Amino acid sequence: MKQFVILLLTLLLCNCLDRKHNEETAVDFPAMMETGEITVATLNSSTSYFQYKMQPMGYEYDLITDFAKEHQLDLTIKVAENETRLIEMLQAGEADVVAYPVPIDNMLKQEVLFCGHERQSTLVIIQRSSPGDTIISDVTQLIGKEVYVNPNTRYHKRLENLNSELGGGIHITVIEEDTNTAEDLIEMVSNGSIPYTVCEDDVARLNRTYFRNINIDLEISFKQRSSWVVRLSSPLLAEAINEWASNKTGQNSYQAISKRYFERSKDFIPILNTVVPRVVDGKISPYDHLFRKYAPLLDLDWQLLASIAYQESQFTPSVVAWSGAEGLMGVMPRTAAHLGFQPEAMQDPEKCIQAGVACLLQFGKGFTEVPDSLERLKLTLASYNAGIGHVNDAQRLALKYEKNPNVWNDNVAEFIRLKSDPHYYTDSVCYYGYLRGKETYNYVAEVLERYNYYKSATDD
Repeated sequence: MKQFVILLLTLLLCNCLDRKHNEETAVDFPAMMETGEITVATLNSSTSYFQYKMQPMGYEYDLITDFAKEHQLDLTIKVAENETRLIEMLQAGEADVVAYPVPIDNMLKQEVLFCGHERQSTLVIIQRSSPGDTIISDVTQLIGKEVYVNPNTRYHKRLENLNSELGGGIHITVIEEDTNTAEDLIEMVSNGSIPYTVCEDDVARLNRTYFRNINIDLEISFKQRSSWVVRLSSPLLAEAINEWASNKTGQNSYQAISKRYFERSKDFIPILNTVVPRVVDGKISPYDHLFRKYAPLLDLDWQLLASIAYQESQFTPSVVAWSGAEGLMGVMPRTAAHLGFQPEAMQDPEKCIQAGVACLLQFGKGFTEVPDSLERLKLTLASYNAGIGHVNDAQRLALKYEKNPNVWNDNVAEFIRLKSDPHYYTDSVCYYGYLRGKETYNYVAEVLERYNYYKSATDD
């Protein structure tokens, strides 16, 4: 009995100390303004936060960055393992705000304050809308149709429930291979390989910027309200976020950020399936003399630089991609600055080529222990597209699954592609989270195939 009392008192003391610690760490907005810092918890995903070309981006990330910039706060991002962990980090004082759409419910309202932009999400059917396609507009029209989903997912469960509600008749096809991601299925709908699939509407809207021939209008679930959250002890922070979200000053970038992720075309059309301009009289582009000038620094053929430039810009020096990459070689402004170039100079063809070469040189140094020169080149090209961190993640995944981390095809390339699947990008061996890996997977193949064509069509 005495031991039990001692144990009980110890637990009570620990709880008091934990509560006191949380109260001490639970600072509100004025304290953040005084320190000039705000810490944010979020998740890796295609719509919240990810790294691309070594730069942080994502819809939620851009929004919280805008809020921090408006209030001149330094931003620290912490990535949680799952939605439950987000709330735990907030309550423990590890983060000041959760910049991720947390579902609004009455029970959670007793624990946190919801704030910021409220959004309403639902599950939708993805169907192709190319000329000649028939668009279904009512869930009853799914009867007799074949809908493809990955097993044991929210999409699978909702389809089964819907099928039951309709009295049966939907042909639910479960993809048995665990190497098909939700984004793969959307692409398969786009190219006509499968007729229908399901995903969240925000993911669908983002993917429509890659695949313009998909229709995402048919909803198959109730709308779920969600928003960011802060601690109950941070009402002034919630007030500041609500004030920012209202955009009364007209200065925040909400509309521009929404267009960037959910409206602006990402031009994700495999270039090998389009017409690449033929090489005439050995001339690839107006910039061949510059490719010849700087390729020796890489000890590579100038035609390879030309192929990268076509992939990034189709030889248009003034182009600015949705990601912010600029110029002939698709160089990110921050990358240019890191390499010693003026970001505004990236639309100058020669400066941009110089920066692209410097970037390739830097990435190449990360693979000096790869014995085969062609494999080193493939890994370097993948890094140029996605960032070396994602390639290193894929190498570690390859090792874990007993593949060769120094070979691209059928090894590292497979795990780059799978980095859009939470099962893989949340693995403990991955440090850089989500990547739209299919783009990088295609990038390497397209650059090399075009390079081989350029070599065959030129004399040197």
